[in-house]
Amino acid sequence: MNTDAPKSNRHFVLAAGGTGGHLIPAFALAAELDARGHHVALITDERGANIPGKPDYLTAHVLPAGRFGKNPLRWLGGARAVRDGRNMALRLFDAFEPSAVIGFGGYPAFPALLASTKAGIPSVVHEQNAVLGRVNRLLAGRVDAIATSYPEVERLKEKYETKVYLVGNPVRAEVLELRKQDFPEFTDEGLLRVLVTGGSQGASILSQVVPDGLAMLPPALRGRLQVTQQCRQEDIDAVRERYLSHDIPAELGTYFEDMEERLADCHVFIGRAGASTIAELTAVGRPGILIPLPIATDDHQAANTREIVAAGGARMVRQANFAPKELAKQIQAMAQKPASLANAAHGAWNCGRPDATKDLADLMESFGGADMMDVIRVGEGEKRAPATSTAAEGATKDVVRDSAE
Repeated sequence: MNTDAPKSNRHFVLAAGGTGGHLIPAFALAAELDARGHHVALITDERGANIPGKPDYLTAHVLPAGRFGKNPLRWLGGARAVRDGRNMALRLFDAFEPSAVIGFGGYPAFPALLASTKAGIPSVVHEQNAVLGRVNRLLAGRVDAIATSYPEVERLKEKYETKVYLVGNPVRAEVLELRKQDFPEFTDEGLLRVLVTGGSQGASILSQVVPDGLAMLPPALRGRLQVTQQCRQEDIDAVRERYLSHDIPAELGTYFEDMEERLADCHVFIGRAGASTIAELTAVGRPGILIPLPIATDDHQAANTREIVAAGGARMVRQANFAPKELAKQIQAMAQKPASLANAAHGAWNCGRPDATKDLADLMESFGGADMMDVIRVGEGEKRAPATSTAAEGATKDVVRDSAE
């Protein structure tokens, strides 16, 4: 493989599962690498190949990727799919000759990174969450670098510390542009604009709790509300009736194409704590009330809130405690005084890592050229917490290793 190609015209492969959490940062990196004059290809699954927002210049290659659940009877089939995916990736690499391969998590990244390590191509994994994901745990010992989004990442073993780079989580350029704007003015008499989303699929718990919670605010605050809420299609009529009964103006929809504009205007965000959500809130500097998805693997959404909550930029409420009265209490604490809300916005803004895309692109460019760059810095005093070392599923790893050799 040619890893000595000039920096102005090199090839990189990005591998990611077909969800927004994996693909949004991959697309941001692809745009940066393309702007620097490089050629970029994407390895993903069927969902990722057809997801809205994929750049036209980014060619998608769909690979089989085995899934390994708790049932050992399915491991053999999963291992065969990984082997087939790895072999397809090797053929792609032979033709494309990448300088480096980066995985953003998700099952399609696994065979792609196995192929890169077998072929001797430099490899990187990027972890969006504050807990190292299953695929990235399996690959951590094989790759050349581990890029993280938080200074503290659980389930990341201390022995890998020398190849860890804190870069942050890349966000869309149009969202990052909002970082230059001031927090929208909030006064004792002005509107309080609230944005409610539950991720790409919505969240019924928000539809059930938020309208009644907002209705419990003191009249002086409730009378100034202006709400934008994303709902599931099956919930939207009931939510509309609730807001009408409470006389609270609300715009509802299952999807908003201009989400960055709504994020720019909002004073308070209410929603889940996925990696992309946190990255956008901190990039823009918007206070949040965050309700982690309780079934998230390794409770990673709760871990994602740790930094922004500590900085005063958000409040985290467990779903079991997320009731109308609790929501009203949290909003009142944040928004009763304009200065309190502005301070929370500043706390969120301080957690942002606006150079995440550039730093990640620098890391990729460091392969096949100069020695590993020193541009990516972990701030003075910042230290990754000791790993809560839990080995990735050993039996699954053995099956995959045996099939891949």
